[in-house]
Amino acid sequence: MINFIVDQSLCTKCGGCVADCPAMIIAMESGYPAIAAEKEAACYNCQHCLTVCPTGAVSILGLKPAGSRTLAGGYPAPDNVEMLMKGRRSVRRYKDENLDPALLQHLLEVAGHAPSGMNTRQVRFTVVDDKDKMAKLREEVMSGLVQIVRDNALPEGLSYYADFISMWEKSRFDVIFRGAPHLLITSAPKSVASPLPDCLIALSYFELFAQANGVGTVWNGLAKVAINDLLPGVRKRLGIPDDHLFGYAMAFGRPAVHYARTAQHGAIIHRV
Repeated sequence: MINFIVDQSLCTKCGGCVADCPAMIIAMESGYPAIAAEKEAACYNCQHCLTVCPTGAVSILGLKPAGSRTLAGGYPAPDNVEMLMKGRRSVRRYKDENLDPALLQHLLEVAGHAPSGMNTRQVRFTVVDDKDKMAKLREEVMSGLVQIVRDNALPEGLSYYADFISMWEKSRFDVIFRGAPHLLITSAPKSVASPLPDCLIALSYFELFAQANGVGTVWNGLAKVAINDLLPGVRKRLGIPDDHLFGYAMAFGRPAVHYARTAQHGAIIHRV
């Protein structure tokens, strides 16, 4: 049951929900929108009907309009969005402090609104939510990499990890995680329509909202390779399911660096 309910006292019979339903399963019956029982299984669970209704007459999946935020007047000015996007930097210096747990939870909940292929919404957020846990993970990964280097077992093309381990052993300089207090890994079942794009889009949502809240981030390919490819035992300990594609990793935390202005990048544009 998807619990498609229309408050007839609020419904204006505009047909907006009918026209906007991606699955095309809503129809007007006796003047009001409805979903036939035999069509409920085709629902995408996208909530377009709930969000498009101008009077808040539609509820679905046990969700009511009162639980949503009204969009009118709520969007930031385009210049502010542009500043956020152009001002985003990869942060590689972090303060040795935890994020407030409520903020971290909020960042993850907002990132959970990221779109996914066929609205499968199966991206899993594996997060190291405490700097002491992160310190233990760092030691575990570095120790594992030290052993791989000593065994001369680095795969072809990954010899540069030996340089990172050399810096770690000589001065405890952390090239892999950049000393960040937190780590986020996105993964998704390999069986869904687009597991890798879903994971990358979710991290992009997380990153932009994080930076809007003064939280620094860095896309962490070095950690991804270390955990997913070189040290699969670490992946298993982190609880990433075997049937999941490891999308990507992102280190994050309060930055220990302040950037004063945007960079000046161009775009490669091909008009057709």
